[in-house]
Amino acid sequence: MMGEIGGPQMKNNTNKLSLKEKISYGLGDVGNGLMFDMGQIYLLKFYTDILGISSYVAGLVFLLTKIFDAFADASVGAFVDSRTNISKRGKFRPFILFGSIPLAILTLLSFLAPNISDTGKIVYAFATYAAFGLGYSIVNIPYGSLAAAMTQDPIDRASLGSFRAIGSQTSLLISGVAVIPIVMLFSNQKVGYAVAISLMAIIGVVFHYLCYRNTTENVVRAPRKEKIPLAKLFKLLFSNRPLIVLCLVSLFMIAAMFLRMAVQLYYLEYNLGNATLMSLLTFLSIGISIIGSAFIPTFVRRFGKKKTFIIGLFIGIVADLANFLLPTELATFLIIFTIGSFGLSIANGLPWVLVADAIDYHEWKTGERTEGVVYSSYSFFRKLAQALAGFIPGVALGVIGYVPNAQQTAETLIGIKGLMFLVPLSLNLIAALLMIFFYNLTEDLYRKIVDELKKKHTGTNPKTV
Repeated sequence: MMGEIGGPQMKNNTNKLSLKEKISYGLGDVGNGLMFDMGQIYLLKFYTDILGISSYVAGLVFLLTKIFDAFADASVGAFVDSRTNISKRGKFRPFILFGSIPLAILTLLSFLAPNISDTGKIVYAFATYAAFGLGYSIVNIPYGSLAAAMTQDPIDRASLGSFRAIGSQTSLLISGVAVIPIVMLFSNQKVGYAVAISLMAIIGVVFHYLCYRNTTENVVRAPRKEKIPLAKLFKLLFSNRPLIVLCLVSLFMIAAMFLRMAVQLYYLEYNLGNATLMSLLTFLSIGISIIGSAFIPTFVRRFGKKKTFIIGLFIGIVADLANFLLPTELATFLIIFTIGSFGLSIANGLPWVLVADAIDYHEWKTGERTEGVVYSSYSFFRKLAQALAGFIPGVALGVIGYVPNAQQTAETLIGIKGLMFLVPLSLNLIAALLMIFFYNLTEDLYRKIVDELKKKHTGTNPKTV
């Protein structure tokens, strides 16, 4: 039953989104990735080889700052939703516009290597990457929340999720291809990293601006007359069953994805005997993911969001099981890996759609539309998964008896294969079972929610923002 906490609707979304709006929203995630991916892909090597801190300390930097990021996400989401003075630019778009340049500067600062003491370098690494995480939250939480404010149409939402997933993969492709060649143009790699990261960050700002410029907040509520206590905002989340399930599902899915990413180089080098396959695997994975993401609206139109999500997960699960059980052989591995990547790309693109649905469910259930709090709660669990996935592989490799730069035992090779396939399989299976048995936001219920929300807000005078 709907409550009466929220204000009246200011503007209804009655038109379909244009292709320009969908592309522009996807470009926003290209902008995000061209800054966020720098840390995910290159910062560990920069810390150990350029800044000069140990790999253990560098690992702690990632673990602790990711946990800090998770709480930063929650704080930013609460701040966005508690604002009472909302400008004509909208509730979320101003953060993308005005936060992108500080985020670009913080991205660059993370890749500078000052000539200071060893202790000073460690403090610098922690401080700059934590500041980057906060800056990223200030841009990314409103960006992620924006999808729910652009449309309530299920197919358009699926399209936004598709374009966002394509944007994410595109930024990975650009980052993976462009950064190191730019760095290698300079004899001093300190300068090379500064130039390469600056260039990526500047391009990221441009894409953020295009996202801001060409998107519109169509599902808008009147600004609150007074702030709601943060404790009350977060307490309301416990009544949002779809969100709780989605958070747990993403915790397992993201952990599976990052664990595989951390282990795949070991699998290529020791099990397949060819570490140079990493470039091929990266191109293959990203290419298939872009193709799979493009099919999201088609599958959603045919099967609905929940069924499409589960189908994608089970394609990846079956592929992982086959790759683990079959003999280790390059051609077989690549074919099955391609099939699995296609399925998982569909599943990985849908949470952005489902979290927008959870925002509508939250308003219907509680009467309070809190896009920032809902999205940041979801992002909180993603950050926890990233923190764990960045820390666990090192422990797991020690458990299976891995010895660096040496011939591995048969038991260790089986252990690496298990980390590559069985562990992600198990995590994705848990995610699928959670969706099957506990996710209650069906297509019929969602249509009912949208209809009731429209009826609730009928009769007000729309305003243009």
